[in-house]
Amino acid sequence: MNLEKEIKAIKERNQRVEVDKAWETSWTRKIIITLLTYIVIVIFFYFADLPKPFTSSIVPSVAFLLSTMTLSLIKNIWLKK
Repeated sequence: MNLEKEIKAIKERNQRVEVDKAWETSWTRKIIITLLTYIVIVIFFYFADLPKPFTSSIVPSVAFLLSTMTLSLIKNIWLKK
């Protein structure tokens, strides 16, 4: 009986871990973080009185998105070696 409870607990934990990993690698998460990054940078550029804050904020936001895309590629290469 105790063994069954432990197995059930392990399966539930594994399911939670799989869901967390799916979220960490999801496009939804990446896009939300990119949008939030853009908004924060726009606000900063605006209050710093920098020219074209809406346009200038695109570059760091896209850089973040590209970095998240390349990290998985680099990780796969690293794991093979």
